[in-house]
Amino acid sequence: MSPHIEPKRDQACLIVHGPDQPGLVAAVTGLITRNKGNIVTLDQYSDNPEGGAFFQRVVFHRPDLAAAIDDIEADLAKTLKPLGVQWTLTDQSIPKRMAILASTSDHCLLELLWRHRRGELPVTIPMVISNHTNTAEDVRAFGIPFFHVPSQGPDKSEAEAKILELLKGNVDFVVLARYMQIISEDFLEKVGVPIINIHHSFLPAFIGAAPYRKAKERGVKLIGATSHYVTKDLDEGPIIEQDIARVDHRMSAADLQARGAYVERAVLSRAVQWHAEDRVIRHGNHTIVFTDRP
Repeated sequence: MSPHIEPKRDQACLIVHGPDQPGLVAAVTGLITRNKGNIVTLDQYSDNPEGGAFFQRVVFHRPDLAAAIDDIEADLAKTLKPLGVQWTLTDQSIPKRMAILASTSDHCLLELLWRHRRGELPVTIPMVISNHTNTAEDVRAFGIPFFHVPSQGPDKSEAEAKILELLKGNVDFVVLARYMQIISEDFLEKVGVPIINIHHSFLPAFIGAAPYRKAKERGVKLIGATSHYVTKDLDEGPIIEQDIARVDHRMSAADLQARGAYVERAVLSRAVQWHAEDRVIRHGNHTIVFTDRP
């Protein structure tokens, strides 16, 4: 029997970040209390208690949350705006809508679809878009709509326009599951939602194409994978998650790639789950990730 995630009814997640200052924690917890909320979990971090940045994730239960959420938002604005901090409040019973972009490699794509079917990812998947058709039958077997958008030649503008048309108003974030096309700066500006990528390398080493071949040439003893948010700078966006596997001189580049595929699947799945659960706070070009592990 699949371990489906139960909907977190009447449960909200509040993310707060901004300049650290005395009384900020009291202001947040007091606000939740006076709005009849009961705190379930609370994680926080300050990079410097004297003038540094403060980050907090609070999950709380509030009966009839849907009816009260507008009043809570108004109280947040009144309470937190004078303190100069930013916040987001989400209803945890509403899963985020995740679109997947893929190419010919299917291991990351199928891992996400499998975890979603088992209820391990708190998302809906309105579509998979690919510039190839080899995964179409597998995707549709999961009951997910598949769209083929070819992308050939140096000019990707037509393909990107079609993808934007499919995504517009239908998704909350996008995952590049080994989508082997460079995303243009224009696309990033127009898509309007976060994009998560998996890079088959332990960044910042071996940026760009053919990282396993480069790793073999350097005689590495560890390989890894990195999941990060996509920015206009190739493979340099804020890192969400990384992991590694040990290798040795006897392994070919193909062996490294096969072992790396396992790491890529796990790293991307964790990054997607943490983003979907509002555990990731972007701060400049790095992230604060509140998880249950060190």
